[in-house]
Amino acid sequence: GRPAAERHDHCRLTPRRHTAESGALPWQEGLRLETPDLHNLKDVTVSIPKGVLTAVTGVAGSGKSSLICQEFVSRYPEAVVIDQGPIGTSARSTPATYTGVMDEIRKLFAKENGVSVQWFSFNSKGACPACKGKGEIKPNVAFADPVAILCEECGGSRYNPTALSYTYQGRNIQQVMELTINQALVFFTQPKLLKPLRTLQEVGLGYMTLGQPTSTLSGGETQRLKLASELHKEGNIYVLDEPTTGLHNQDVEHLLALLRRLISQGNTVVVVEHRMELIAAADWIIDLGPAGGNQGGEILFTGTPGDLINCPHSETGRYLRRFCVEEA
Repeated sequence: GRPAAERHDHCRLTPRRHTAESGALPWQEGLRLETPDLHNLKDVTVSIPKGVLTAVTGVAGSGKSSLICQEFVSRYPEAVVIDQGPIGTSARSTPATYTGVMDEIRKLFAKENGVSVQWFSFNSKGACPACKGKGEIKPNVAFADPVAILCEECGGSRYNPTALSYTYQGRNIQQVMELTINQALVFFTQPKLLKPLRTLQEVGLGYMTLGQPTSTLSGGETQRLKLASELHKEGNIYVLDEPTTGLHNQDVEHLLALLRRLISQGNTVVVVEHRMELIAAADWIIDLGPAGGNQGGEILFTGTPGDLINCPHSETGRYLRRFCVEEA
């Protein structure tokens, strides 16, 4: 096993008295979901606890996504689904535009230079005339798929020479967009900019540049960017489907810290998950099974991770028990 200093607290699981069977629940209110009959679900009735982190578990095909991402979300349409899917389809979307800091940066440049904010938008006056602010050109070649090439006129900056002639603290708009989040936190002093930038840093995206197209982000990066825009909110319901897919162990710990922060602000978080690190750290487990397809769709267990390791019929419980022994 690992040295004591490296052990994760979420693996020190001991059976607790507040199991679903005892009736004394560790949460006060629940979001009830009755008799969903979608795909292989079999007259399921369950409560999703409010204000805690719930992991919905089970083998592949047991009905997890059907229960949460379809039935639960349709029953509670106010739920915010945070997935790893791309943010929009526009190549013009960047961390700066997504978080709203771009508007503040344009205002700073406009005020400093006594010109219109439109000069600092590659969708407006500031756009390179050759590529129309895209930074690349796709020539129409007969009988061939279009291939994007770097715009020679602006060198991929997206801006025209007039826009690039204006500076703020010695940098033009392109050079500011090339700053990483960490660098931007040193460069700017305005609270309206610092608050959203700090949030991006807190979700582990400090290395990303302000102007990086969101279309180039990985699934995990996209999800963290979406989470960053939610971290100041309270009283919401968040649903994440397999959020740890493609994440390294360190990133899983980071994600867990973000989910804990959402919980501490009075939000409810529900994750469909298979990764033991996150399951072990959940406050409540809803386990489906016993198998996949027609053999699934039943609630095998509801309770704490500490109770799940003693559930004899649960594959998840068996893996969780083994995981905790290995971590200890």
